[in-house]
Amino acid sequence: MNVDQGRYAADGDRHPERHFPFTALDKATSFMGNRSSSRFLLHVLGLVLSAFGSLQAAEFRAAVVKVDITPETPQMLRGYSPRMSTKVHDRLYHRIIALDDGATSFVLISSDLCSLSPAFCDRVTGNLAKELGLPAENIWWSITHTHSSPYVGSPGVPRLFMPNRFQFQVDEAYTELVEKTLADGVRQARQKLAPARLGVGCGHAEANINRRARDANGQVRLGRNPSGPVDRRIGLVRLEKADGTLLALLANYAMHGTVLGGTCTVVSADGPGVVAEYVEEKAGATMLYLNGAAGNIAPFYSTRAEAEIQLLDRFQVLLGDPILEANRRLSATTAEVKLRTSRIIVETPKRPGLAWSDELKEYLRVADDGTETLLVPLRFLRINDDTVIWSAPMELFCEISNEIRDRSPFANTFYVGYTNGTFCYLPSEQEYLAGGYEPATTPFTASAAGHLSAAVNRHLQAIHAAP
Repeated sequence: MNVDQGRYAADGDRHPERHFPFTALDKATSFMGNRSSSRFLLHVLGLVLSAFGSLQAAEFRAAVVKVDITPETPQMLRGYSPRMSTKVHDRLYHRIIALDDGATSFVLISSDLCSLSPAFCDRVTGNLAKELGLPAENIWWSITHTHSSPYVGSPGVPRLFMPNRFQFQVDEAYTELVEKTLADGVRQARQKLAPARLGVGCGHAEANINRRARDANGQVRLGRNPSGPVDRRIGLVRLEKADGTLLALLANYAMHGTVLGGTCTVVSADGPGVVAEYVEEKAGATMLYLNGAAGNIAPFYSTRAEAEIQLLDRFQVLLGDPILEANRRLSATTAEVKLRTSRIIVETPKRPGLAWSDELKEYLRVADDGTETLLVPLRFLRINDDTVIWSAPMELFCEISNEIRDRSPFANTFYVGYTNGTFCYLPSEQEYLAGGYEPATTPFTASAAGHLSAAVNRHLQAIHAAP
């Protein structure tokens, strides 16, 4: 396994307007031989000290924007077999935060969508990053993974396994709406940046359950497995305005967006969206739902028929109230915030015999001997010395992220899945060999979990040790 350790805190993270023109100081030194030139030098040195003082005194700033992306026309819904929507149950949104510590700018988007192609995400966020003068890895586009939202963009990896789900023309007008509102929302958030404070906390909610049920013969099917691995920790980031009033919450919790089942034909943000709306109403501020390692994790009530749609509201209590409680307990925030971003590429063998698409060719390397290797980008955000958030474009099994968190040198380690696209599932080696739906729909081999864990563990150690 080869891992490309991406740079972090690089010059590209800095604002061009805050780069200091060292050439002025170089020119000034050539005048040191005479008195008038010395006065000029002192003036220049004063400008230097002023510039450095401004850098040192740079404020942490933040902003949040919420943009409605609910379709106005019937749409084919993604997540199960395609079905045409008949009505809107609850609305879909982009929720966007922008952060800036004076040296690094970072944007995080949480969208009420089901699945996005990595190539589509990289094109959209890459164009936006170029426009804004940001490194591409400083814009994260995460989705909540609701299974009751429209198809958006190109098919990506899922079509390799389920071509029957893509036998129709995706509504390009809705895809354009999603793209345009995302770009407009990011620009607006960057324009609204204002002095802010940040705090990190955690909570616990029993709103989810392992979904890999086993029968007496050991066969694995989608269902409920109360004894299976699960992650019930809530990761919470609180953003405040300078006066201490709540600006936004980021809640990280692992749970498939499958409260509603495949017979439902309503547009819905499902459990994650219902929880976000409930917390927003109670707290008076926007909440970004950041899904975790939910590859083998279902909501406690899962794949319910349309007649049981009222079960969505139970997640207000199961998960919404624990998030609000975690927020109440989070009392310490700070205006002294330092952000650092980084990226690595994990290289791991592609599943033998799986045909690949030209759309995804940038994520595949073929050696001279025909060996095929997948190139999977992972992203990291370090906040001060105690917190790291890492993301991957996949449906990771929770025991993998649990182990990484347990071994992390950071006091707070949060994993955000479904970010900048998805390569479908990445099971643990044990669960891969056990079979079932997820191992049948992954482009990886059984060794991929070990490759990813080793790469992430090594990178976390490296960025924790860095100044």
